Amino acid sequence: MRVEQLGTGEPEIAVIGSVHGDEPCGARAIERFLSDPPSVERPVKLIVANEEALERDVRYIDADLNRAFDASVPEDAHERALSKRLTDEIRGCRVLSLHSTQSHADPFAISAGIDGFVRDVVPKLSVVALVDTGEQVEGRLFAAQADIIEVEAGHQHTDAAAENAYGLLREFLTATGVLPGDSISRSVPVFELGDRIPKPPASEYRVYASNFERVAAGERFAAADGETFVADEPFYPVLLSAYGYADVFGYRSQPAGEL
Repeated sequence: MRVEQLGTGEPEIAVIGSVHGDEPCGARAIERFLSDPPSVERPVKLIVANEEALERDVRYIDADLNRAFDASVPEDAHERALSKRLTDEIRGCRVLSLHSTQSHADPFAISAGIDGFVRDVVPKLSVVALVDTGEQVEGRLFAAQADIIEVEAGHQHTDAAAENAYGLLREFLTATGVLPGDSISRSVPVFELGDRIPKPPASEYRVYASNFERVAAGERFAAADGETFVADEPFYPVLLSAYGYADVFGYRSQPAGEL
């Protein structure tokens, strides 16, 4: 784990990149930011979380780091030790964690509940939506003792995702007073995360629906080896992709207003 600090004093702001090693956009954004570090108005930590997995271009070494923040992961797992150190590094901080995805090209934010920090910061980020996971923490970074916003910056391994991540990093640091300047606020639609969409074993998968766009009852949204899946009731897909996850296509959600 690489931890860098700009400014003096104890940081209350942190940015994390590459919790998953096959999502290099966060590390690239942090490295770009540190290559010509600006003057800061308050201290900030910049963390490249899973360096070993990043070097190998794999999601993780022993266990998914973003599911390793509870006791279900073995103590001797590489990511279990990382989760403990990362928890210590960000304890009490306001945090942006940068990710990428196979599901959507445009950045969107994820939070576990909507508190004052989320309400204040998310509208100042260039995101098309906020997904509220509610209590579906599942050992994720959200379980750490910190205020956390995750952002999916774009498609994995693309220059566009790295560029988006860099812009989001600067927007977050401006919104939290690390960088000088005024933030631009915008309306952000909120989606409440619902059930997983199971994906059966198959050799070929397809998706027909678009994330954050309504799927009507009876409408097809995915297929596995030619078997078509249709919606029993209306929903809005989130993180829907053919090959992003091993056992789920993504998640159902419902609109829940705007920030």
